[in-house]
Amino acid sequence: MNFIISLSGQLGSGKSTVGKLLAQKLGYTFYSTGNAQRKIAAERGITTLELNKLSMTDTSIDKQIDSVFKNLVRQEENFVVDSRLAFFFIPSSLKVKLNVQTKVAAERIFNDPSRSEEKKYTSIKEAEQSLLDRRALEVERFKTLYHVDIDNEANFDFIIDTTDKTPQEIVDLIIEKFYKFQKRRLKES
Repeated sequence: MNFIISLSGQLGSGKSTVGKLLAQKLGYTFYSTGNAQRKIAAERGITTLELNKLSMTDTSIDKQIDSVFKNLVRQEENFVVDSRLAFFFIPSSLKVKLNVQTKVAAERIFNDPSRSEEKKYTSIKEAEQSLLDRRALEVERFKTLYHVDIDNEANFDFIIDTTDKTPQEIVDLIIEKFYKFQKRRLKES
């Protein structure tokens, strides 16, 4: 039986940081849509926001990214995945949504040196507006492509506001929920 944790949520909510820590603590493999998107954007010489805009007319971009995550269930047994649509493509996973205040997300991204392949922002305000624009494009695109609302919290098993929590606190909350999820699934099988 596969035990998978899917992390969805807003940009800058901590999905990648938390996902890596979770995977390490559980001894699982970690996968990230953000890494795939940033790689494709860099290969095309554009920003991730520009890639998202291009995705509105070029569905092959989403299909390229999403096929990786659709196939993971057949290829891997236990893993953690950071993807805004993982809850949709992997319905058997523990579906976790991470929320964060937009200003805090913008501060995190603005001050994150590991995001060097993304557009450099001149201010936190610019980063905040970019996050809002990118999120709006993604919500619209996923409704059009998959008829799914990534902001509908009914799609998730567990929702955490990461605004005032450390990554370790978030990991601890998810692991507690995950152990209950595993026990329930084992009883049902």
